[in-house]
Amino acid sequence: MFDLIIIRYGEIALKGDNINDFISQLITNIERATKDLGDFEISTVYGRIFLYAPSSKIEKIVKRLVNVPGIISLSPAQRFRIGKKIKKFDQEDFEKLKAKVVKLFQTEVQNYPTTFKVETTRADKSFPIKSPKLNSELGAEILKNIESQATPLSVDVHQPEHQLEVEIRRGKIYLFISRETGPGGLPVQCSGRGLLLLSGGLDSPVAGWLALKRGLTLNAVYFNSPPYTSARAKQKVIDLAKTLSLYGGTIKLQIPYFTEIQQQILKKCPQRYTVTIMRRMMIRIANKLAKINNEQALITGESLGQVASQTIEGLHSSNEIAELPVLRPLITMDKNEIIKLAKKIDTYEISIRPHEDCCTIFVPDNPVTQPKLEIVHFGEEDLEIEALVERAIEKMTVLDIKENF
Repeated sequence: MFDLIIIRYGEIALKGDNINDFISQLITNIERATKDLGDFEISTVYGRIFLYAPSSKIEKIVKRLVNVPGIISLSPAQRFRIGKKIKKFDQEDFEKLKAKVVKLFQTEVQNYPTTFKVETTRADKSFPIKSPKLNSELGAEILKNIESQATPLSVDVHQPEHQLEVEIRRGKIYLFISRETGPGGLPVQCSGRGLLLLSGGLDSPVAGWLALKRGLTLNAVYFNSPPYTSARAKQKVIDLAKTLSLYGGTIKLQIPYFTEIQQQILKKCPQRYTVTIMRRMMIRIANKLAKINNEQALITGESLGQVASQTIEGLHSSNEIAELPVLRPLITMDKNEIIKLAKKIDTYEISIRPHEDCCTIFVPDNPVTQPKLEIVHFGEEDLEIEALVERAIEKMTVLDIKENF
């Protein structure tokens, strides 16, 4: 039934003189997400992107595009073709349009009894029939034809179960009956580059997704501590990176060797400060990796007050040695909000696998919650910080995580 997809964007429309750059990037990302399905014609009109495809591929394309940041919604649609200028639309054309609308409704709406409404967007004012009249007559045609099949059906203009929409733009008429929700936000690659500190927990993948939604391009770093952390813990992080790649494209996952650093911290640093110092070492490694990859910010899954290290004092301790802005998209969220988002983006079931990361394994019984910087500095004095960071990076493995649809 469908021969195109109508793609809608939101805040991109507010970008003024730069709007075409944002739209161009969104189209590039759409092409990336569908490249293995075919080479499709794409056109634009204000507020809309049209992707034309065979009906057999429409469903697969929609499943891909609902993951593309920058898209707020999309609809499989039909074009109604007329052989003359749209302002010459006459009664013969109207009867053909009615028949097309009835056929679409009968094909797509299966759960009878049902309520519906017809909603017209008449962006092209040269179309001779006003929206209220078009809504009324098309709705009446649906009722007449469906009732003839003894199917219970009624109009509800306030909360219909189904809404058949008609869009009239630039001399063309488009028909559709569903809207699939996209992530919204901005297209990936239009806001710079960031490095995500990715663990196997619930929080950091959600933070990464929110960063992608704001237009950042992501790479990731995972701190691996064999033999204290298992191969399954590492695989969990790889699977999380694969899920994020569906939204933002290829992610370079860097896995420095963190075991020696943790052993030295446990041996030489105050026990209550081990988590704080461990976190600072992670930031130091991330600083270097971000410079290597020309990234402009670090992204973490920290949420204020969620664990002992995520107090204002703990965050200040990390910020002190960060050489780039540290973005914390989850900073004001509670756990339930984070879990809801994790389920939405399909990282939840991966994150709850029972394999521990290095942070949870080495947490002391009574970690400090309000670390004092003078004690932190004193606690780090016996560490060969630069040498430890360099060795962790030298022993690093790197994986290119590509989207696998």
